[in-house]
Amino acid sequence: MTPAPPPDDPATAPGTAPTATGTETRRAIARLLRADRVRAALALVLLVAGLAAAMAAPRVLGHMIDLVVDRRGVPSLVPWFAVLLGAALVQGALTATGGALIAAVGERLAATLRERTIGRALRLPLTRAESLSAGGLLTRVNEDMTTVSTAVTELAPTLITAAITTVLTFGSILLLDWRLALAALCCLPPQVIALRWLLRTALPAQRRSREAADDRTRHLLDTVHGADTARAFGLTGRRAATATTRSRRSMAWALRISMLGTKFYGRLNAGELLGLGAILAAGFLLVRGDAASIGAVSAAALYFHRLFDTFNILLGEFNEAQSAMIATARVVGVATLPTPEEPRATATPADFSISVRGAAHAYVPGRPVLHDVHLDIPQGRHVALVGPSGAGKTTLAALIAGIHTPTAGSVHIGGVPLDALGEAHRRRTVTLISQETHIFAGTLADDLRLAAPHAEDRDLVEALDRTGAWPWVRALPDGLGTRVGEGGRRLTATETQQIALTRLVLADPPIAILDEATADAGSAGARVLDRAAAAVLTGRTALVVAHRLTQARDADEIIVLEDGRVAERGTHAALAAAGGPYARLWSAWSATRPD
Repeated sequence: MTPAPPPDDPATAPGTAPTATGTETRRAIARLLRADRVRAALALVLLVAGLAAAMAAPRVLGHMIDLVVDRRGVPSLVPWFAVLLGAALVQGALTATGGALIAAVGERLAATLRERTIGRALRLPLTRAESLSAGGLLTRVNEDMTTVSTAVTELAPTLITAAITTVLTFGSILLLDWRLALAALCCLPPQVIALRWLLRTALPAQRRSREAADDRTRHLLDTVHGADTARAFGLTGRRAATATTRSRRSMAWALRISMLGTKFYGRLNAGELLGLGAILAAGFLLVRGDAASIGAVSAAALYFHRLFDTFNILLGEFNEAQSAMIATARVVGVATLPTPEEPRATATPADFSISVRGAAHAYVPGRPVLHDVHLDIPQGRHVALVGPSGAGKTTLAALIAGIHTPTAGSVHIGGVPLDALGEAHRRRTVTLISQETHIFAGTLADDLRLAAPHAEDRDLVEALDRTGAWPWVRALPDGLGTRVGEGGRRLTATETQQIALTRLVLADPPIAILDEATADAGSAGARVLDRAAAAVLTGRTALVVAHRLTQARDADEIIVLEDGRVAERGTHAALAAAGGPYARLWSAWSATRPD
């Protein structure tokens, strides 16, 4: 009896990426194969030719048996041994070449699909990306894509070869004697019953297994990322218990699928016994009635053994093929996610000033986080945004950077609406740096060149020197060639933010937005980052979401947000003397003065 998974197995969680339908999946694969259709067609021709050569072996062996039965002697067998050897050599050469071509087509298809999937995930609008499960996306671009890659490079050639062999083998039995071919068909009823049972039970189990794996990965990611919070609130035991439950659920589904496969193979063996018994019984009657030779019946039995081996592969690998199809549908679901077309520039800004007029924004309808915000930043001026947590500072920064579109009001750069700038022009014009900076795996130079792909080493050194990072980079074992990120040198919070600011220098946008980009550093690191930020913002229009009020103090103007509205604005001196919200913030800050 197959073990049942826990009853509280989750359905597909809201916010997970969609799964393509069977039709959508087949169309996507067909489109990818068009680029290699000539190579694919050549591979099939070679495989058919090679496997056709392999069909000679049972027929020749049957003929040799008849020669032995007729006592023709050893010399009569020698030419047929040569035929067997030649057929084996031709088969080996043609099938090896055809298999290699199919594997090459599969490798190209898998690589293209992987690139499109990751590319589409990276191009998703931020709001859409945030609505999807990180664990689900990770499972699709990692585990599912690995399954697809294995399927197209290993499983597909095996199945294609088995399918061609099945057709050629049954055709060979039919050419020997139609009655033996009819006897061979006795294996079909058990095969059809087994296949229908597998479709009814294994396919839903495969889908549920994938969903359980998504849920497990999602929970593990949340646990790892929230480890500090879990320890602070004494939740480690509860999180570990939940992780155990979800891992066991995933394991239960995997075990269920394994047990289903065991039952399936048992039913296939029943078909083999029935089919082979039918051929031997029919052959006995035909030989006894002089309607067929012993060699012909022997050849038919050998053909059937080969037929059943390949048919067994087709049906036996069906479970893997189902898994691969589900994984492919999940990957195609991400690869075909609709992404908005990048608007083309329809106007050129007169300068690099920023104007926000009546901006409002709501992530959830009816619950706005910004209300009627007006803001002007002349070209080259620096404005600081301050206010309590949840005041809407990050949202306003995201609107100006073009990451979100305001639900009301507008944002202009140099008198031109953001949409009219076009996506490419906007990215070159406005750069936002937050406190969540990722260091990519690879050399430090490669990481920096993400912002300026054609930068020379001297350009990287100049940018690092401007942010104050060059002294510690120069001291690294391999300097710019030092490997950082996953598996490389671990950077401190201060070093990470210096790298982010260095990227900004290399990208050289006329407008820079810093969203608490120096918030994670300690006191000493804060001073380093404040100097770096001041250096990189020189000559640019800048908006700084200030975590430390010393950053706001040095700005040309300070905007105070409260509850999504502008509470007051002015210089540090004017606001500190006004006795309003900023004065209270400054007083509280001055009492602690971390730096």
